[in-house]
Amino acid sequence: MRASRRSFVLGSAASGALVALGLVGCRRLEESIADLAFGAEDGAAHAPTSAAIDDVAHLLQRCSFGPRPGDRAAAEAMGLDAWLDEQLRPDALDDTRSDLRVAAIEELDGNRADLYDVTPELLLVALGRSRVLRATHSKRQLFEVVVEMWCDHFNIVVHKGECKWMRVADEREVVRPNALGRFRDLVRASAVSPAMLIYLDGHDNKVVQAGDRPNENYARELLELHTLGVDGGYTQHDVLEAARCLSGWTFGHRFLRGRIAEVAFDPARHDPGAKEVLGTRIPAGGGDEDLDRLLDVLCTHPSTARFIARRICRTFVADQPRAETVAAVRDAFTSSGGAIAPCVRAALATPEFQASRGALFKRPFRYVVSALRATGATTDGGPAILDALRRMGHAPSEYPTPDGYPLEPEPWLGTLFWRWNFAADLVAGSLDGTSVDRERLVRQFGGAANLTAHILGRRPTSNESAVLTDDAHALTLALASPAFQRF
Repeated sequence: MRASRRSFVLGSAASGALVALGLVGCRRLEESIADLAFGAEDGAAHAPTSAAIDDVAHLLQRCSFGPRPGDRAAAEAMGLDAWLDEQLRPDALDDTRSDLRVAAIEELDGNRADLYDVTPELLLVALGRSRVLRATHSKRQLFEVVVEMWCDHFNIVVHKGECKWMRVADEREVVRPNALGRFRDLVRASAVSPAMLIYLDGHDNKVVQAGDRPNENYARELLELHTLGVDGGYTQHDVLEAARCLSGWTFGHRFLRGRIAEVAFDPARHDPGAKEVLGTRIPAGGGDEDLDRLLDVLCTHPSTARFIARRICRTFVADQPRAETVAAVRDAFTSSGGAIAPCVRAALATPEFQASRGALFKRPFRYVVSALRATGATTDGGPAILDALRRMGHAPSEYPTPDGYPLEPEPWLGTLFWRWNFAADLVAGSLDGTSVDRERLVRQFGGAANLTAHILGRRPTSNESAVLTDDAHALTLALASPAFQRF
């Protein structure tokens, strides 16, 4: 019998902690293992002392899903430059606690073919839980923010065909390994991802005989949404030629020599003729190398550098970033050969980043996770959390079109009522699998006023102080306040 990740976890680092499991009541197994094996998650709690969002709060809010109670003290002790350097090298951070929580989601275990043994409904919950748990608990916070950015940029809705199973493989094999690597590697992995081949019909892109027209669906989105941008200077001819380059890639199943769900290139389905994309000739007879020649053209094009720079700036700086901000990140993209980490660093070094404190509106996923993090909540990331996100219109992997969930605030302004309800339910302990210890938080911060400053990222104004009084509702009101909707 194949050992699951869960059984491996139970048999290794955390096994010594299992003796004490009887002491923890009905908390989920992964929460119990993590806490018993590694101790308390948050250390000393420092509240902001400034009336405005200071450098520490600003960096933590933008480069994470919001600070946990102990994050400010840890960043202050390290220094912000060292903290950012560490976040940009996520592999150097020990994320065992987060990994233990996700490893306990057994539906995500196994190779691609094993995923077909799980019902789509269970996989959808498991995928959503893993996103919530990592965003809430991972020490690699900047990495998780970038993972969310790329999941939207290369959006795949989980409900189409075999994406019900292969969407899981896409996140763990495409997005996460390449999130802070080279953009070209990310695009290459996405192009031959089973889920992307299914979602945008790449598996049905074939030219078998003279006169056959290739399926252009993926080629169009590759140019418009993934690389050049809608105003990137390509034409319909370029879309057609790109589709010809991409013809022949397939996805299927093989049950001999083990159960494998695999991608392959079929020369009989490929257009072998010469192509020309954006003025660059791709010679005849290239076969599967046509894909890489196409990506060489697209990923080195100035429009791609500008388009990806703008995407990064919209994630970290402003909804409508200034031209000079985008240019600084574009230059980092070009000079680094498309390395993503230098682009993020360049965005954070711009004057506009420093001037944009509290200017971005939280999308529902960030709002929910930032509330969980700010309150040091214990959560299983399960159906109660996912249902709240679904009511707000931001459930992971459920956006139906290839452009991904919108970044601008306008589509999310209608979610405020559900946010207020979520804040009330979170503090009241009405969310199954999730709890907040308000009294412990107040003690940890040395008073309700300091806790409020932690929630807001600054000292409250006089008007806010008049409303956020020291009573049982202050935490709920702080989480529902206008200030907490922005970061």
